[in-house]
Amino acid sequence: MNCIIVEDEPLAAELIAEYIGQTPFLTLTHTCNDALQALDVVRNNPVDVIFLDVQMPKLSGMDFLKTLQTLPKIIVTSAHPEFAVEGFELRVTDYLLKPIEFSRFTRAVQKLLSPQQRMSEAQAKPVRPFYFFTVNKRSVKIYLDEIQFIESLKDSVTIHTPTKSYNTHYQLGELEELMRSDNFLRIHRSFLVAVDKIESFSAAEVEIAGRILPIGRSHKEYVMGKLGRGA
Repeated sequence: MNCIIVEDEPLAAELIAEYIGQTPFLTLTHTCNDALQALDVVRNNPVDVIFLDVQMPKLSGMDFLKTLQTLPKIIVTSAHPEFAVEGFELRVTDYLLKPIEFSRFTRAVQKLLSPQQRMSEAQAKPVRPFYFFTVNKRSVKIYLDEIQFIESLKDSVTIHTPTKSYNTHYQLGELEELMRSDNFLRIHRSFLVAVDKIESFSAAEVEIAGRILPIGRSHKEYVMGKLGRGA
């Protein structure tokens, strides 16, 4: 299915594009910064699916939908739940609230398929989740199941895997949102760790691949709860 993203927030658009890249039956053809640009794309190109933000400059997402004579499949991506009723009145396929987790995205796009297609996808080999990170001006694929922990530096982060470490210009808080899942846990202002890579832990620190990482005082109660142990 050919799809486009209509989104004025670059980080949100990048996240959705990465999710689309991990979905075998979706092909991203255009990313639009506003709805007026999207109108031109829809009029001049075959579009099966639109990932649409609601609040945008010039023309809102809902007003954009009302201008379309033939409506492709629509999945709304928004930080505003109050527009959900109007969205479903316009027959959108799903309404995703930001920040969007990959598992929730997957459930939404499955609704685009017929029952026969869903069965075929379910029998296909599972997709191994990954992101592309900019490292030395190159986009490098890093699989999530290889990440041991992420360390915050002054103006960047280092992503540690068993074979290599990658430095990329993100803030740790951005990656915490981007990779939000039960497996990634913020234990300190400087460390985000993969829970399944923890070899041992105490109330003050965790050990991953022989590296001892501190648990921040303000994170201690939350971390102990997530690791299944009272503070």
